[in-house]
Amino acid sequence: MIRALGVIALLALPLYSAAETSPPPPELVLVSEHPVEGIPGGNLSGLAWCGDGLQAVSDRDDHHLYRLDMREAVWQAEAERLEPPPVPDSGLPWGLRMRTLAISPLRGGSLDFEGLSCDALGNRYLLSEGHAAVLRVSATGDAQWLDLPRSLLRQARASGMMLKYNALYEGIAVDPKGERLWLAAERERRGLLVVHRNGARWRCTGGCVLLSEGGMVHSPVREEERWVSKDFTALAWFDNKLFTLERAAHQLCRRNPANGEVERCWSFAATAGEADRRYAQGDGHAEALWVDADGVWVGLDNNFLPRGDGDARPIIWRFAAPRGGWGARR
Repeated sequence: MIRALGVIALLALPLYSAAETSPPPPELVLVSEHPVEGIPGGNLSGLAWCGDGLQAVSDRDDHHLYRLDMREAVWQAEAERLEPPPVPDSGLPWGLRMRTLAISPLRGGSLDFEGLSCDALGNRYLLSEGHAAVLRVSATGDAQWLDLPRSLLRQARASGMMLKYNALYEGIAVDPKGERLWLAAERERRGLLVVHRNGARWRCTGGCVLLSEGGMVHSPVREEERWVSKDFTALAWFDNKLFTLERAAHQLCRRNPANGEVERCWSFAATAGEADRRYAQGDGHAEALWVDADGVWVGLDNNFLPRGDGDARPIIWRFAAPRGGWGARR
């Protein structure tokens, strides 16, 4: 038995060494940063370029979308009123639903919007973590919950995702035609799911789950040794690729939208780890993402916690696209 264990250890050693010595992802170059005023509690939890500018959501506000006035270095959030209809039953178990309702008076609502995406027609898609549901808001402001298949949540939970409170859906992306919708489960386990539109309804085609994985990652901006759970905190769709924001690793990755496989990653750890920009509480606050041909927007949900320079406002970073563009292999 001991001899067999020794052989297994020797066989595993080259794989471990290769993982430890693999080069880190290339660093993105920071172009600008923009504090945002006017979002309650500093809770900027989703970003999307809709029409002619950036829009945002807050996970502490059930009744507003925010349009960002980008004309000055400090951006002002301008509220657009939302009137969501009653939330449909997504199939979340009783215990998770009750925890959401119990905490909602302290959070400012129960919807807990954690993601935002837009299609080419100007529809906004708001992801409710609290109810595992998606609210579509038209360009004229009409709001309707999507009729998602009940099998979506069942398959996610059967794959080990969506089992813990505050570790449910955290990211959303829609293709320009509004025909495919991707959702990201946050952590413990994290994963990617997809549904396809069939008229007014949505369905799983060949299964909803693209990826489900656990594991830990070393936080690259902590001075002490620190391992945290792998996570997804936002999704974006660009140039027929899916991009994931991975807060714990301080990186974003390009992935195959058909199976969730990672193709290339880029880091923003150097920016997040600078003394003036580092937050003492937690390992990172990057929760919002939007990718375009020229670069990427990364939004920080800081909950009014101050960073190293004392700024307690939510921050949006603009990074330049990598040399060769987002489709480059190396």
